[in-house]
This record gives sequence, C-alpha cells and structure tokens, in this order.
Amino acid sequence: MLRHELLDRTIIWNQRHLPHTLREYECFYNSHRPHQGIANARPLQPLPPPITSQNQIAQLNIRRRPRLSGILNEYRHAA
Repeated sequence: MLRHELLDRTIIWNQRHLPHTLREYECFYNSHRPHQGIANARPLQPLPPPITSQNQIAQLNIRRRPRLSGILNEYRHAA
C-alpha cells in the first residue's frame, strides 16, 4: 500500500528526504485516515443524515490541509 499510494507518485531527492516522506505518510495513515473496524464492523455511532439541500451544502465550511506537497490531503470542518 505504501508503495502504491506514496512512493509510486513521489520523487525521492536524497537520503534525508526519504525518512521525512515516510514519517509524514505514517502520521497521516495512523492518525487522520479513517480505519475500518474489526472484521469490517460498522462504527457504533450512527451516521448523520445525508445533506440534500443545496443551501446546506453551500454553507459547509471545509478546510483542506495539503501534506507532502499535496500528495496527501486532510479535510476537516472549520470551526
């Protein structure tokens, strides 16, 4: 997975760049990225109802945080 998602899309410039890239990916993969439950179990909390109104969609305030020069992106609701 690491090779397909990161290393196949990234040019590693030198020995110093490789550990930095791997640390950033590890932080992203282990902290931000949502994970599946054990045996693909659904989360305990119910999902919120889907937004169908265009007015509600237009009012969403979502922020993008690029990581590794945009290869990885984190998305969060702005407070």
